Amino acid sequence: MTKSKELTEVEIDRIIEMAWEDRTPFDAIQVQFGISEGETIEIMRRNMKRSSFNMWRARVQGRSTKHLKKCPEEMNTFRSRMQRGIALNKISKR
Repeated sequence: MTKSKELTEVEIDRIIEMAWEDRTPFDAIQVQFGISEGETIEIMRRNMKRSSFNMWRARVQGRSTKHLKKCPEEMNTFRSRMQRGIALNKISKR
């Protein structure tokens, strides 16, 4: 995975934050950072405690809100109502 080596720590933190949020689809992460769902999962695996990763993985696996193709039309958006508040948070989510 050569692309993730080019990411800064701030970008990795933001990817983790977006992936952890239930309503942010993997497609939004791909548009913003240019990494695939598999690369996002790998970043999560490498940067989280094993128990946290397993809990997140069980929660998002097959979840329609994480995949735009499975998502209802009214939810077909990249921003949740809470995203602005989260993005301006100065404290790291790790």
